[in-house]
Amino acid sequence: MTDRVLNVGVVGCAAIAQRTTIPALVADPSVRLVAVASRSGDKAEAVARRFGCEAVTGYAALLARDDIDAVYVPLPPALHAEWVARALTEGKHVLAEKPFAVDRAEAAELVAAARAAGLLLMENFAFLHHGQHDAVRALIEQGAIGEVRHLTAEFGFPPLPPGDIRHDPALGGGALLDAGVYTLRAASLYLGPQVSVRGAVLRADPGTGVDVAGAALVADPAGRTGQLTFGFDRSYRCACTIWGSEGSIALDRAFTAPPTMRPVLRLQRQDHFEERTLPAGHQFASLVSLFARTALDGGDLKGPGKDILRQAELVDAVRDAAGGGYSPGE
Repeated sequence: MTDRVLNVGVVGCAAIAQRTTIPALVADPSVRLVAVASRSGDKAEAVARRFGCEAVTGYAALLARDDIDAVYVPLPPALHAEWVARALTEGKHVLAEKPFAVDRAEAAELVAAARAAGLLLMENFAFLHHGQHDAVRALIEQGAIGEVRHLTAEFGFPPLPPGDIRHDPALGGGALLDAGVYTLRAASLYLGPQVSVRGAVLRADPGTGVDVAGAALVADPAGRTGQLTFGFDRSYRCACTIWGSEGSIALDRAFTAPPTMRPVLRLQRQDHFEERTLPAGHQFASLVSLFARTALDGGDLKGPGKDILRQAELVDAVRDAAGGGYSPGE
């Protein structure tokens, strides 16, 4: 690891970014947060004061700076294509909020541009970097539940306020892009990169036109299956269960474990039930560290791009599979 520092700018001041990834950027010793940008000068100033960096009015002005090596983009999904492309044109590495793109065609253009420029693109799926998933995979590799047969992944939460951007189709709103993408990424994690969508349903809100809930059936070439459910029309649930030939493993906070939480892993076999309290982990800090290390040391620049493309393919496949059974809300 080099002792150089990655100079980072933030394109947008989303609330979720202020709660999670921006604090992780500030805390990482290999990162220097240079500036944050907003369309509103006042908002940029407020966020900059909070995190001890410069304020910039307008995203283009931040991208044009030559003292920034990389950017974090927490804008609404439909704005990613424009601003990620402009960041790449300015020679910046990019960490973008999930979903990285609204469809595969958009993702393919951005990944191709990054590869041509020798730049890093990474999608902010922080949960992949939490130790609880390492613990699950270690148990699977040890044969604790026999052979994996089925995955259940669920992510849902109560209805959002009427003005929330996730109700706006023009900004890439909807439950599939907001919550469903987590379950799809979990399917790739536990069933492998060849997992495919075999069926899906999306339920739309008649007033906004965005999907507020959905479900998908996935499978890998060996016939291992997965059932994915998601929505923002229900009580909170954030769970993942891997069901094997000899037992099962379950996590209750699979995607959103806060840094101070010690997750509980439940291991069950025929005559055995065990709860293991795992170490706390800061998944955003781990992701930021990986992003900075890869950008600084010229590590695997292509791998994260492949993940982005595969994820976008699955999102498209859910939409395609739900096309004939897309049911408007009551």
